[in-house]
Amino acid sequence: MITTNEYVNIWDINKAKEVLQNNARKTPLVKSFYLTSVAEANVYLKLENMQLTGSFKFRGAYNKIAALTTTEKEHGVIACSAGNHAQGVALSSKLLGINSKIVMPETAPQAKIDATRGYGSDVVLYGQTFDEAKEKCIEIAERTGRTFLHPYDDPAVIAGQGTIGLEILDNMWDVDTVIVPIGGGGLISGIAIALKSFNPNIRIIGVQAENVHGMKSSFDAGKITPHYKAPTMADGCAVKVPGDITFATVQALVDEIITVSESELEQAMKDLLQRGKAVVEGAGALSAAALVSDKIVDYVKGKNVVCVISGGNVDLERISQVCEHFFSSEVVQ
Repeated sequence: MITTNEYVNIWDINKAKEVLQNNARKTPLVKSFYLTSVAEANVYLKLENMQLTGSFKFRGAYNKIAALTTTEKEHGVIACSAGNHAQGVALSSKLLGINSKIVMPETAPQAKIDATRGYGSDVVLYGQTFDEAKEKCIEIAERTGRTFLHPYDDPAVIAGQGTIGLEILDNMWDVDTVIVPIGGGGLISGIAIALKSFNPNIRIIGVQAENVHGMKSSFDAGKITPHYKAPTMADGCAVKVPGDITFATVQALVDEIITVSESELEQAMKDLLQRGKAVVEGAGALSAAALVSDKIVDYVKGKNVVCVISGGNVDLERISQVCEHFFSSEVVQ
């Protein structure tokens, strides 16, 4: 049984569960009859798009901020994010009475920018990518003395995300495979630690976009290897360089990482909306895209499978584009 990790262990995740029990939602685990049919497996969706702020990121952000010292809280916090970590930090800071500033890429979805400001954070737009925004964020933190809250490469953040794994086990102790979106790796790291501590035989599969998959390129190379080819509709997972902590954890505990195309992502978003009645952003659809694309069916056939739907913060314009694309295709046919 795996119980320890150089950075985060199961006891850290259990402690995070106590911190979050009266603050975060226990999100539903529901069967997807459509994906069950597609994969010929018992497929369930862990609906983190129904978490506070519409994303799993609230868990890690709240757990981290709650653990800050009095001095760190007094100096205020700062974070960089494509949108979901931003909202998690903004709402957590508001609930805990702490001043927050968020640096977001200029390309971040407007819905995420508006929501972050709506939770009370000061938003700074900078750069075209997450990595450019991150550099600006660190510069401001060093200049102002604010506490920098890393979106994924932080033990407290990883432990917070790991509570999702505990909730999956509470509902399905005999789960065989869990499919998880990957950006910087905080989500899959926490979930992998929680699940493998209970049963090392649970298969953990990560999914990234073909256009940006820093974790997969690093996983395959055996060392941190950046990857960025083009923008992706999975903007919440568009991380070119994974973290040191998350890479080490993923390397040790994750069984496989696959990539999906933009068209496969779009198909999954449409299917989740039309067949599952779930409004999901591109990053949130990665796990479903892994099944829709038929890339891992041989591994999961006949198994109990959970797809982590990581978030639902998507612009209405994006939903309209996805629907219009498939409607136009049907008309042409």
